[in-house]
Amino acid sequence: MNSEEEFYDAETGLESDDSCEVSFKDALVFDNKQVTDGGAAQENGVWERRKTLPAEMISRNNFSVWSILKKCIGMELSKIAMPVEFNEPLSFLQRISEYMEHTHLIHKACSLPDSIDRMQMVAAFAVSAVASQWERTGKPFNPLLGETYELTREDEGYRLISEQVSHHPPVSAFHAQSLKKDFEFHGSIYPKLKFWGKSVEADPKGIMTLELLKHKEAYTWSNPMCCVHNIILGKLWIEQYGTVEIVNHSTGDKCVLNFKPCGMFGKELHKVEGHILDKNKKKRRVIYGKWTECMYSVDAKVYESYKKSDKKSGGDTKKLKQEHSCEGEEADEMPDVQETVTVIPGSALLWRIMPRPAHSAQLYSLKTADKRLCGSSRGRTWIVLLEKDVEFLML
Repeated sequence: MNSEEEFYDAETGLESDDSCEVSFKDALVFDNKQVTDGGAAQENGVWERRKTLPAEMISRNNFSVWSILKKCIGMELSKIAMPVEFNEPLSFLQRISEYMEHTHLIHKACSLPDSIDRMQMVAAFAVSAVASQWERTGKPFNPLLGETYELTREDEGYRLISEQVSHHPPVSAFHAQSLKKDFEFHGSIYPKLKFWGKSVEADPKGIMTLELLKHKEAYTWSNPMCCVHNIILGKLWIEQYGTVEIVNHSTGDKCVLNFKPCGMFGKELHKVEGHILDKNKKKRRVIYGKWTECMYSVDAKVYESYKKSDKKSGGDTKKLKQEHSCEGEEADEMPDVQETVTVIPGSALLWRIMPRPAHSAQLYSLKTADKRLCGSSRGRTWIVLLEKDVEFLML
């Protein structure tokens, strides 16, 4: 075993067919017990999806992350064994399924006759797919090689399966499809994490592909970079930045989204701005908002006119004084998730984030949909033990 292999927690195989059968049976026994503990049976025998966790998250205040990370500056963190205190009770395969939280945007795109309008909804979906990152500072568990996760949501009209398809390097693949065969959404992700002293940077390498079958269209894009700040001291906070290019390979339309970094004075915090170009390279629509809140669309000419008038009135100077700073001693103070996007007259709302439930901060900042993912189907006993706050995990 080389120096890299010893850090991976994935298993490459089992000793025999019998061991596989025993492990599967054990998982089923524990699985059934988890359903009994966490669900409520209905008259037709169908278990309700739970809406909360058995216990609040484990405190991270009694452990020094610096004791581990001080030797890892510039290294790829997927090769480093991290304390379980920094995990959340989901596997990365389950975390992938969060992309589908706003599936209604895809359904809306399927129903629109104009390709530019469809591109707007696809762009909104691409932004919404990463919105769950806000305040999610816990690390999902690494899947085992060959592990799968299946999710069917008849209420939202889709089913999804994800699988850990590679061990070295770790690669997760997923495929979702409409129950009415309107769309297919698939891709693979090879996340690379690096520690830079005060922050951890995540590069979600991989291509997302969305196919609108009725329109015979295929859209592709890659997700933006994600950075977790204040790893050593202060309150953890997240920003996403980078350029996301969405291409409609059937029509030639393109959407370029700029996830803006915080900047010197914080006025660009969480902002996303971009535009849609048709096949003739003509700018048709401008999309703007915040990935933590909402996204709007407006005609490109209206947007340019508004920006010119706003600049003349000194609007940028006024906004600068109202924004938080992301540099220096005030960097720990992040603004609350609330609507702070200035809506340009004539804009159309594309997407708004779903509010998180009460006490979300004490439950790993999970949304209601994420708690439903923490169900009984996965058979990962250590994830169940973490969500129940079992003490021996911290030994």
